[in-house]
Amino acid sequence: MRPDYDPLDDPPWAMQLVVRAEKADPPGHGAVCEAAAMAVARLLTDPRATGPEPEAPQAAEPAETAEPAAGEPDGERPGQWRAAIREWEARRIRKVTRRARGVRWPEAQAFPGVTVEHDGAEVRAFVPGPVADVPPPLARLQVAGLDLADDAPAGPPPEPPYAALALNPEVTITTGKAAAQCGHAAQLLLREASRPDLDAWTGGGLRVHLVRDVPWRRCVEHATIAVRDGGFTEVPPGTMTAIAWVVR
Repeated sequence: MRPDYDPLDDPPWAMQLVVRAEKADPPGHGAVCEAAAMAVARLLTDPRATGPEPEAPQAAEPAETAEPAAGEPDGERPGQWRAAIREWEARRIRKVTRRARGVRWPEAQAFPGVTVEHDGAEVRAFVPGPVADVPPPLARLQVAGLDLADDAPAGPPPEPPYAALALNPEVTITTGKAAAQCGHAAQLLLREASRPDLDAWTGGGLRVHLVRDVPWRRCVEHATIAVRDGGFTEVPPGTMTAIAWVVR
């Protein structure tokens, strides 16, 4: 038995994140982190994730119950992702960051999820599922080695309300790992923020700002949530990697 085996996490589920990283014009590290956090937040608040779960088709009338409602495109029915998200959140909230370029990026868009374009970065968050059942076109995308430069100076924060995220400067992680940690932070903030903060953030479009010009200790004082990593890659278990709070 693996030392990290957890019967409550068997089989493990994960949310896949795919970053568009073209060789000729790669995005910046910070923009990818912000886009990943926004993609996760928007997927988890999408009507397909929050609406009532569709009723299971009845054996007596399968053709009638299997069809979407009139005027409702197939694949966009409210609540259709809810069961998968509930199943995933009952386990460790794993996220796996992959990269795509060329034709692999449009191919990835065929699978259910939400894409965010932000400050030159494009990230798609996918509906979570069992790690063993990742669709082959996504499973073929590279996981390790996504480490992007961030030469551009950090821009000013947007007008409130927005979520402020900060990465622990004492922890060295790749862009792929950082994107996953920012996704965790956004998810935890959605689940643990106060109702006024949550209403303000969602009402403002779920914008995210990666704080890089404020000392870490000061950021910790503001934090509503903290991400402590499971230790599967790059850092030891329990490492505080990211924090977040709502600015309004």
